[in-house]
Amino acid sequence: ERLNGIQEVGSSNLLPSTIHFVYILQSLTTHRFYIGSTDHLIRRFRQHQAGYSKATRNRGPWWMPYYEILNTRTEAIQRERCLKQIKSRIMLRRLITKVYPNMRLF
Repeated sequence: ERLNGIQEVGSSNLLPSTIHFVYILQSLTTHRFYIGSTDHLIRRFRQHQAGYSKATRNRGPWWMPYYEILNTRTEAIQRERCLKQIKSRIMLRRLITKVYPNMRLF
């Protein structure tokens, strides 16, 4: 459609309006893993470091050896549940080192 001689360009579907993340943290003190999801990865990581989450409080500091980007909150929650079903540290380590072969985990 033309408006005053200017062609209107439709919105692009190339990028989702909001992306979501699933992430794995590892404690630098206990070496345990934590799996979560969020729509703002950096803010959520800072919250974990500051002790805002009961699950990660007093177990840090944390580092993030792995994350995935997903298009919807539903996909992120489903992937988070899938990863949380992996109870073995060995299997989580394999997942991370498969993607990042040179990654050194504790």
